Amino acid sequence: MTGKHVEDQLVAFLPNLRRFAVSLCRSRDHADDLVQAACERALASALTFQEGTRFDAWMFRILRNLWIDDGRRRRTAGPQEDIDAHHELAARGSGEAEAETRLTLKSVAAAIDDLSEEQREVLLLVCVEELAYKEAAEVLDVPIGTVMSRLARARRNLAEATGITATPERSAVAKGTG
Repeated sequence: MTGKHVEDQLVAFLPNLRRFAVSLCRSRDHADDLVQAACERALASALTFQEGTRFDAWMFRILRNLWIDDGRRRRTAGPQEDIDAHHELAARGSGEAEAETRLTLKSVAAAIDDLSEEQREVLLLVCVEELAYKEAAEVLDVPIGTVMSRLARARRNLAEATGITATPERSAVAKGTG
C-alpha cells in the first residue's frame, strides 16, 4: 500500500483513534500525544501495512502498543487528569437535565474505571469502536473466546455497578448464546 493511501485513511480515521486514546488514558492531552505518536509510527511504517487487512484494527493495535509502552514509562508519574473535571461532556439545557446527565456520566465513568484493564479495553473496542470480536482479538493479541468472555464480564460488571439490569436478549448476547 502506498504511503499516500495510508495517509488518506489516517486523516479520516483520526476521530476514532482519538476517542479510543481518550478512553484508554482518560486524559485529552495525553490522548493527543498518543494519537500523534501513533500517526507518526503509522506513516513511518506505511509500506508495511498489508493490503486486505483492516486499517482500523492496524491503527488501534499501534495505538494500544504505544499506550502500553508509555504506561510502563509512566509508572512513577504523578496523578492523571480525571474525567470528572470535564463538565463540557454533560448535556446542555435545563439545570435538572444537565445535573441528571452529569450524575449518569459520573456513574458510568466510575463503573468503566472500576473494570479491569482487560475488560475495559475489550468493551471499548467492541462496543465503542465497533470492531468485530475477531478484530478485537487481533488487536489485543488474545483468542476470540477471551474477547467474548471479557466482554460478557465487563457488561455484567457495568450493569451491576450502574443498577441497569440486562434484558433476557442482552444477557443471551453477552453470554454468547444469542
